[in-house]
Amino acid sequence: MKPSTSTSVLLLSLAVVTTAAAAMAGAVTEGAATYLVYVDPHPPGVDCQAYQLGILAAALGGEEKAKAAIVYNYKNVVSGFSARLTPWELEAVKKQPHVNRVLPSATLELMSSKFDGVS
Repeated sequence: MKPSTSTSVLLLSLAVVTTAAAAMAGAVTEGAATYLVYVDPHPPGVDCQAYQLGILAAALGGEEKAKAAIVYNYKNVVSGFSARLTPWELEAVKKQPHVNRVLPSATLELMSSKFDGVS
């Protein structure tokens, strides 16, 4: 099934925002890479960022480590965050019960300025 135009644009936008945020954060951990972590939506009445930080803190063993690793929080279109993780941290995050999917962040380039007949 071919992804819709809006899905393709959304994924491209997420990749660009994540890459830019990682560059601005300037936090480089040896052997770490940036990942997009999709999680269950936060419960009603719970702060989205606190909920996501709690998931990452549980995986990394502390809130300070989680704050240092997190790059960006997503809450409007998808529920998740991007974070710089070492291979060991990545495996720990994948094991968390509220984590649905983890994907490596990627920078994508448009091949044309024309997109579905719109220029």
